[in-house]
Amino acid sequence: MRFDILTIFPEFFDGPFRYGVLSRAANAGLVEIGMHDLRAFTHDRHKTVDDRPFGGGEGMVLKAEPIFAAVESLGVAAKAERDPRRETVILLSAQGRRFTQSVAHELAQLERVVLLCGRYEGVDERVNDLLADRELSIGDYVLSGGELGAAVIVDAVTRLLPGVLGNADSARFESFGRADAALDSLDEVPRSMHGSGGLLDYPHYTRPAEFRGVPVPEVLAGGDHAAIRKWRRERALEKTFRNRPDLLAEADLTRHDRDFLERLGR
Repeated sequence: MRFDILTIFPEFFDGPFRYGVLSRAANAGLVEIGMHDLRAFTHDRHKTVDDRPFGGGEGMVLKAEPIFAAVESLGVAAKAERDPRRETVILLSAQGRRFTQSVAHELAQLERVVLLCGRYEGVDERVNDLLADRELSIGDYVLSGGELGAAVIVDAVTRLLPGVLGNADSARFESFGRADAALDSLDEVPRSMHGSGGLLDYPHYTRPAEFRGVPVPEVLAGGDHAAIRKWRRERALEKTFRNRPDLLAEADLTRHDRDFLERLGR
């Protein structure tokens, strides 16, 4: 899979992509990441990439010309001719659809993702109309530019690619993971290794068994696998109920889950 990132600050990505999972994936040839400086696609002495907005107002707006020139230099198909199963062009902006784990799974099926990093007060809307397939935001807040969002998307998508993580199940059995019908039926207590079905992950503990007066929950050291499965699922439900109750509306819940949530007071 290949990512192409269009930005006025290509050096920004030297840090995020140099360490951990992304670095290993790139070194193993599982992912390619190309950075492209928008200023290289300008034609004036000052390498101008922004201008004042029509209609007045504060701030500056990224110009359409260098963005179009940069994308067209990559050999990406025109928007009307683009195969959405193979490649996509994404504009990062505060006005975009929220980026979620579900969107990360969608992008992980593609061969190429081009990320356009917005800056200043925004980007000429013709980029959105004529070039980008979608507009994404990593959250309900405003950043100085799309670079942080691009780094987040590259990380979230790359770790879903086959062979990137040491254990392929790591990307399934975690917060926001997909439910796996092969692992759990609707009428049994979910397994300890379980696609969360949109819930947050259950708590984890490691040695020492007691730290600063707080012991590891007794059930985890007891060797009763059915009890451990039940505890983990209930703790995942409890954490989701406490921190992100909005997720419960779309989560895959069993009869046992619903009974437990009723006892919590949902």
